[in-house]
Amino acid sequence: MSVGSKHIATFLLGAAAALAAQKYMSMTPEEKEKLAANLKDKAHQFKDEAENAAGKAKDYFNELKTKGGDALKEHIADAEKLMQNLFGKSSAKNT
Repeated sequence: MSVGSKHIATFLLGAAAALAAQKYMSMTPEEKEKLAANLKDKAHQFKDEAENAAGKAKDYFNELKTKGGDALKEHIADAEKLMQNLFGKSSAKNT
């Protein structure tokens, strides 16, 4: 039976987890509390950055959609009518 990269990675991950658990168990209660507070702060920072990135992405795609539509209007005759026919709601039933 050969040892694959998955087995080595699993072993290393388990060893790292065991070392982390041993270090955590040897900490004083004050150090544990400080570690928990630090992790909470980092999680809140990560959450705030993710929310900002999501907002920026939404704005970016709205701007891209607007600029793309304007570019089509400039370069293709009747592009707005074509887009409405393709993506607009039609009152006729699709067959």
